[in-house]
Amino acid sequence: MCYYNGQKVSRAEYIQLLQLEKAVAKYDFLNKDIHDGFAYGPIAVLKPNEAKDNFDIVQMEWGFLPKYLKDREAVEKFRRGYKNEKTGKWITGYTTLNAKAENLFENEERNGVSMYAEAAKERRCLVLSTGFFEWRHIFPANKRTGLPVKTAVKYPYYISLKDEEYFFFAGIYQEWTDKTTGETVETVAVTTAPANELMTQVHNSKMRMPTILNPDLAWEWMMEDLTEDRITEIAKTQYQSDKMQACTITKDFKESLSPAEPFEYEDLPALEFNI
Repeated sequence: MCYYNGQKVSRAEYIQLLQLEKAVAKYDFLNKDIHDGFAYGPIAVLKPNEAKDNFDIVQMEWGFLPKYLKDREAVEKFRRGYKNEKTGKWITGYTTLNAKAENLFENEERNGVSMYAEAAKERRCLVLSTGFFEWRHIFPANKRTGLPVKTAVKYPYYISLKDEEYFFFAGIYQEWTDKTTGETVETVAVTTAPANELMTQVHNSKMRMPTILNPDLAWEWMMEDLTEDRITEIAKTQYQSDKMQACTITKDFKESLSPAEPFEYEDLPALEFNI
């Protein structure tokens, strides 16, 4: 999955999508090396205008919210989980930072109903990225038995594109209103696809990756009227492994001033995929 993302664009750069350009100098929020998805804070999103012939760069709350949630207390329970007062059982929360491409319109876990269907059909956007973070799980041999240990050792990686300083994830968004306070926010989820050859090795626990779109697909995703089949097809796009790069980073990268700085581990087997 994609739960940590970088969005640091210098004032000298431009966000470009086909023939559309927007200077980023006035967007002070485009200066963050890492967004922790579980903070459910604002991230930079390219949102099409009503005519779908241009876009705005806006901030949306990362973590898609269904419209039926009444207030922030309900949101907290939805995201974090809660204890049922009558049964005493713990009700697991939903992580909606990501939306699986396969579940945009149907979700077997929710009796065939997907909370993302309307947004996938009507409200598609692009989430800006300069690189994202994932963990690789390694099961080293037990020194006594020689068998793989049961608990994996996790190594963080920073993944970016070789020839692009920034790129776009496919996203879907939805406006949510707090019925108690009147607060209204736009919330967003990044769509994810089955992992490509590189990400199968890096994110080897869940075998997923964010849907990275080239400029043509990004335009089509955000601006065109699409069928459900085409939406799903684009959402399942696997970006080419040979155009991506991955490097190990320090395990405390979330607290680091330079979270994407490479860090080598002597005991970590190299990736088999030649990057």
